Amino acid sequence: MRLLVTNDDGIESVFLHGLVRALIAAGQEVFVAAPKVEQSWTGASKSRHRAVHSAKAERRLGCPTWVVDGTPSDCVNIALDHLLPAAPDAVVSGINIGLNASLAFILGSGTVAGACEGALHGLPAIALSQNLSIPVYDDLKEKGGSPDAGLAEIVACSAAHAARIAPGLIAGTPARSFIVHNINFPYPCTPASQIRRTVPAQVMLPGLFSPQADDGTHRLVFKLGDDTSPPGPMTDRAALDAGYISHTVLDFSKLGSI
Repeated sequence: MRLLVTNDDGIESVFLHGLVRALIAAGQEVFVAAPKVEQSWTGASKSRHRAVHSAKAERRLGCPTWVVDGTPSDCVNIALDHLLPAAPDAVVSGINIGLNASLAFILGSGTVAGACEGALHGLPAIALSQNLSIPVYDDLKEKGGSPDAGLAEIVACSAAHAARIAPGLIAGTPARSFIVHNINFPYPCTPASQIRRTVPAQVMLPGLFSPQADDGTHRLVFKLGDDTSPPGPMTDRAALDAGYISHTVLDFSKLGSI
């Protein structure tokens, strides 16, 4: 398969690099178009009020690679229309640093939005995210995105699962179906981790910003939110908590269904 890969953590993310190498090792033809800098929580935003720069780059990923000075949505739009030599079979976005599970996170995710842009072009699309504990996430950020040996092994394992799962999901998703497969890997992810079909957890996320400081500014304060999900189908958050790989089918053709 020919795959366009993007992310929202930026071109330098080792989580992206691990995914690309796993897909190539599995025999896929891969093209990468990723943001120049981190674009987390930018959702489906597009750079309407400025020109966006793209350039072919050498990142030793073993595939054609472009750096785009824009959002994940910019990356996918520009790559599909102007950079790739031919249309890909699917768009794969990730692996994101941190979870994208629950409505509160899915709707704001740059990773999920990158996959959504593929769906809006009529392509099968997959978003991939790696759950982390908050201390591990903070340590990773303090180290400039360089994981220790233990986390690197977990990411490699998640990437191998992604490379195994992706072809079947792509083959089973009709063109122009407006479907995005949202995959979240547990922490830790192991070769024995099993996958479960899930629904998005109903998480409320109030109070994301700090009170106004003396200079008039507010700063984002990360929270996981309040899970108000009713009993019933397993949610993505519940699956991760139980150590499963969560697979949620986001079928945007059903929005507003009566």
